[in-house]
Amino acid sequence: MQSLDRLVRALRRLPGVGPRQAERFAAYFLRAPQGEVEEFVNAVMSMKQDVKLCSVCHAYSEKNICDICSDPDRDHSSICVVEDPQDIEAIEKTGAFKGLYHVLHGAISPMEGRGAQQVKVKELLDRLQSGHAAVREVIIATDPDTEGETTAMYLADLLHGLVEKVTRIGYGVPLGGDIDYLDEMTLLYSLKGRTKI
Repeated sequence: MQSLDRLVRALRRLPGVGPRQAERFAAYFLRAPQGEVEEFVNAVMSMKQDVKLCSVCHAYSEKNICDICSDPDRDHSSICVVEDPQDIEAIEKTGAFKGLYHVLHGAISPMEGRGAQQVKVKELLDRLQSGHAAVREVIIATDPDTEGETTAMYLADLLHGLVEKVTRIGYGVPLGGDIDYLDEMTLLYSLKGRTKI
């Protein structure tokens, strides 16, 4: 069946969806009432039409300027730089950060041919140099992997002299983790990022 195979192939392109799961999703849509399938298709189409990037931080938003950037109660002197829009949600859940964000939409990866021009580094510099907000601190919250570290070092060098303080999020031993099960790099970064108690 061509139409079923086409749907399975389309579903397999979704992140984390393997062949068996794609087949189960396709079978579900085949059995689902017409109204439910239409609601799903309309939700996807509506999202594609309505959601765009915030003109300030480049997070997903249905408005030109997202709710975080337009909130006068946020700390406008601090910007947290993240790789993906989903990272904002993770940080917001902690309730610990009350500043603004900047989304790069990726990380620098020379191996994949992705340089600073392919992520939103220029937009961050433009934002800091525009002077409409007196930013004192930029927190780099890229992933603790090779690409994230490369991006963090590149940004730290680039931002030197533009803002008072450039910091990197801490990482290391997970809460509830056993030290004897951790790899050497995790322990190394945990020791480097230790804090006074």
